[in-house]
Amino acid sequence: MEIDLSPQLAKKVYEGNGGSYYAWSPSELPMLREGNIAAAKLALQKNGFALPYYSDSSKVAYVLQGSGVAGIVLPESEEKVIAIKKGDALALPFGVVTWWYNKEDTELVVLFLGDTSKAHKTGEFTDFFLTGANGIFTGFTTEFVGRAWDLEEKDVKTLVGNQSGKGIVKLEGNINLPQPKEEHRKGMALNCEEAPLDVDIKNGGRVVVLNTKNLPLVGEVGLGADLVRLDGKAMCSPGFSCDSAYQVTYIVRGSGRAQVVGVDGRRVLETTVKAGNLFIVPRFFVVSKIADPDGLEWFSIITTPNPVFTHLAGSIGAWKALSPTVLQAAFNVDAKLEQLFRSKRNADAIFFPPPN
Repeated sequence: MEIDLSPQLAKKVYEGNGGSYYAWSPSELPMLREGNIAAAKLALQKNGFALPYYSDSSKVAYVLQGSGVAGIVLPESEEKVIAIKKGDALALPFGVVTWWYNKEDTELVVLFLGDTSKAHKTGEFTDFFLTGANGIFTGFTTEFVGRAWDLEEKDVKTLVGNQSGKGIVKLEGNINLPQPKEEHRKGMALNCEEAPLDVDIKNGGRVVVLNTKNLPLVGEVGLGADLVRLDGKAMCSPGFSCDSAYQVTYIVRGSGRAQVVGVDGRRVLETTVKAGNLFIVPRFFVVSKIADPDGLEWFSIITTPNPVFTHLAGSIGAWKALSPTVLQAAFNVDAKLEQLFRSKRNADAIFFPPPN
């Protein structure tokens, strides 16, 4: 049975008075289940607080909009309190407890992309909240909580029963959460909009790649990631992941056209992608995109910490490495057409500016 690769928008899963949580469903985007991948978004309004929780999946978080604070507790480690803003990427391994807070007027939106190969449900995140109406404490009897934390029953009931919200709440009153520390940010977050560019082509596009060198925790997460910004009407070279990885792409801004070619040279997807869309490219399938006039920006995870891509066109394209006679035989063309084919795109790599 053929799998539908059509891009999809996220659906709201739950909300509180401080914000909402959205996710993509494997029933609507089957490649999530096929690739053992999950995707979700957290949107916090002013004073919105996402209660502390951990997940059954390792993830990469990417801040799509706004600014705020993230609290991160690695296993058997101190709490890291980090100031986050648009463009920040964070690697969140298994067992990490996190909380998120927005004190600004602008909505804080965080994208989560992760691996569900060890999750309870393939293609979905399952989150375990430490507090709140659906928190871990609510499942234990007062005796167990009292014994574990050496508390009297009345104090246990107050501790467990006072937070009536589920997942996301709005903080009222004079609660002062811990202030971010600059030293906590080192090794925990990388701003993809400010980081050194891995690729920069005039009128073409720019790329920042997250890997074990600039964000070491991606090694523990087992995922690589990149932020790609394609200029108006520019093209991204047809290419594929040559290390058996899936590519999960979220369209951050703009719009454009995408084509994916799979087995037996069949075009399996031809579509327009726009901000908010998520789509997944199967292993070894070839994908290419052309931006609309306003440009196209996307954030992707690749299911390996140090991804390797083969591009088929451009100055570093695989065709350039093949011998002229091999190309002639492969295309069944004469030397003149082969030479014309080889002479093109000698100065452009990966991104191609729009035609004059």
